[in-house]
Amino acid sequence: YPMEIYAIVDGTVLSYILDPNFEKYLPVIPSEVNSFNFTWTSGENKQYYYAFEHLLSYNKEILSNPTISIETKGKVPKKPGVFQVFLPCIRNNTGTARFSIGLRIQNEHGTYLRGTPLRLHLQKQCAQHVTDPECDKKCANGGRCNQQKVCECQKGFMGQHCRTALCYPQCMNGGTCVSTGVCKCAEGYQGPHCEGGICREKCLNRGKCVQKDKCKCRKGYYGRRCEYSKCTIPCLNGGKCVGVNQCRCKRGYSGAQCDLESKEKGIEKRSHPRQRRTKQMYV
Repeated sequence: YPMEIYAIVDGTVLSYILDPNFEKYLPVIPSEVNSFNFTWTSGENKQYYYAFEHLLSYNKEILSNPTISIETKGKVPKKPGVFQVFLPCIRNNTGTARFSIGLRIQNEHGTYLRGTPLRLHLQKQCAQHVTDPECDKKCANGGRCNQQKVCECQKGFMGQHCRTALCYPQCMNGGTCVSTGVCKCAEGYQGPHCEGGICREKCLNRGKCVQKDKCKCRKGYYGRRCEYSKCTIPCLNGGKCVGVNQCRCKRGYSGAQCDLESKEKGIEKRSHPRQRRTKQMYV
């Protein structure tokens, strides 16, 4: 059921969302729809914090309280992210239930976004399950057919026959969601969401593998494997290259290449006087 509703644009809740009659303009969510998606992003240069104040069903004999696929409090992602709101009907009960979602969004200074806290009031239709063995065979992963002979999926699965698993965050870099919350990564990637790379050749000088065969180098190093130092003359005496011809010296050394022994080191050497041998006298 493709239906896009824009709620917040450029940091402002749209006026029709705030209309007290907004609920009346929307169709009742049909029984075969068990969840809907929210897509959001804060933007690269902004920080917003969210909190779901309530997820409430007003007809608990028909519909349990809605649940979400993310934590109820956190930070709005800088890049577009998707999370789901699940609408769990009570088995074998038929009717239309009202529910509401309360969302609070604040900026980094603690100021509420204009128009929030946001409260959405919606309606969901639930239908009694009628046993249909032939139809039920088509529904995978615990899904059951409803009166309209449409598969109603268990939490964590979606699709016409509940064969598509749901992973949040989504599998990255071409990964495939193979079961609830489990990603199968494409060749060259690893991590719970396939977010990390695998480098066939090891990154040098404590570089970190961040994408497929791509190293992120520490300050002072560059190259495909971080194999090159930005210091044309190597840093001596344990010094570390931290920039173009810039060395960070260990204590006790100084100079452009950490080649000079500092006075501190000389003082340290003299600060341990020799122990005198004492003669023992026997009586």
